[in-house]
Amino acid sequence: MDAIDRAIINQLQKGFPVCPRPYEQAAAEFGISEDELIRRLRAMLEDRRLSRFGPLFHAERMGGGLSLCAMAIPEEDFERVAEQVNAWPEVAHNYARDHQLNMWFVLATETPERIDQVLEEIEARTGYPVYNMPKQEEFFVGLHFEV
Repeated sequence: MDAIDRAIINQLQKGFPVCPRPYEQAAAEFGISEDELIRRLRAMLEDRRLSRFGPLFHAERMGGGLSLCAMAIPEEDFERVAEQVNAWPEVAHNYARDHQLNMWFVLATETPERIDQVLEEIEARTGYPVYNMPKQEEFFVGLHFEV
């Protein structure tokens, strides 16, 4: 990873321009062209330096559903189940934890009712129960990972 890639990751975590040519405007901050920025983002996604690049939406404010979910998966079955869970388009980030509930993921659906449907589908497909932990209260934590 070179200095420009680091700068892209560090800066774009803080926000992305909302304008007619956002990639062009963002690229100018790094002294590169719009095409170069897009090429670099695609490369970082392809080689998994980035797992995702895109906006974060407040699903509930848009009429959707959002929930934090967890599963207890035996280590020998973890990769299979992670692949199955990640196949749902409603599953956002999925990550391992060092805990009895060792698989955690965020579920964002078009409607609140779809949450229960997806969880039932995941349980049926994986053979493991899903613990649904809907948000009770929202807190803003300005999370930023410096690379």
